[in-house]
Amino acid sequence: MNSLRPSASLTFPALVQAFFTEHLVQQRALSPRTVAAYRDAFLLFLDFSATHHAKSPTTMQLADITPELILSFLNHLEQERHNTVRSRNARLAALRAFLKFAAHRDVSSLHVIERALGVPMKRFERPMLGFLSREEMLAVIGTPGNSWGSQRDHLLLGLLYNTGARVSEIIGVRVADVVLDGAACVHLHGKGRKQRVVPLWRSTTKEIRAWLKRNPLLVASSALLPNRDGEAMTRNNVTKRLALAVKAATTTDAELAKRHISPHTIRHTTAMHLLQSGVDISVIALWLGHESPTTTHQYVEADLAMKDQALARLQDPGNKPIRYRASDSLLEFLKTL
Repeated sequence: MNSLRPSASLTFPALVQAFFTEHLVQQRALSPRTVAAYRDAFLLFLDFSATHHAKSPTTMQLADITPELILSFLNHLEQERHNTVRSRNARLAALRAFLKFAAHRDVSSLHVIERALGVPMKRFERPMLGFLSREEMLAVIGTPGNSWGSQRDHLLLGLLYNTGARVSEIIGVRVADVVLDGAACVHLHGKGRKQRVVPLWRSTTKEIRAWLKRNPLLVASSALLPNRDGEAMTRNNVTKRLALAVKAATTTDAELAKRHISPHTIRHTTAMHLLQSGVDISVIALWLGHESPTTTHQYVEADLAMKDQALARLQDPGNKPIRYRASDSLLEFLKTL
């Protein structure tokens, strides 16, 4: 078998090229954003190898990708480039994906690849999810004014809360993606070109109808929530509009000024409110478009942590009640009555 003996077609540069052009783009059809993330990981890794180990990309071999080299690279990311553990793991995931691909192309290097694949992901503490109460969320959404921008922003925030969509998904919604007749819903185009359908509340449906009536020039291919130029909003647009809404909401809830509230906070808020309303965790996973159930399970953990904190404030019924002892001065005061 050709795959069992080395050949020019199995050089390291040829494997990297095949990994990107054939495997990622053609076979897996990954999004340009994902391919770019993998590319950046390889550029960093190859640059590190050339600088610290005198291994130029064209002269590298699979045998050079040792666990020691990978760990050295990962330490470099954390200590010198000050990458987070999450970013470090993302770079490692890209290298692991390549190694698994290479194992199918060059069976003779399996023993080398297996050693390299033994480098583990690094564990890290997940921060407690930040989310808003229902009252806080409604305060942020606020009441729409008469202006075009105010009504768009109100629909934007309400739609984010209704759907739990990512920013990229909400700004990508076209008029044709919204179904208002019958069972009202919106088609979201998520990560990895995955699509899902999320039902719309009656209030959201009513607001979308009014919005489309106010904007008769919007056609099926138009962005549902455009900017002033009629183009789709950007991530930065959404972040700025949310910041203005939070600032306005602080007039009724001053505590909001102390919170870091991002568009993703609204996504977390939707998930937690669904969970607290008794919606099954599998339904929430579908609602949010999670590929892995472990991602959705973090909301269960956050909810349980909140309940533990609340329980800690209550006195354990198994403990003997502590009798109230008044201070001496109070006792003296009572005795004089």
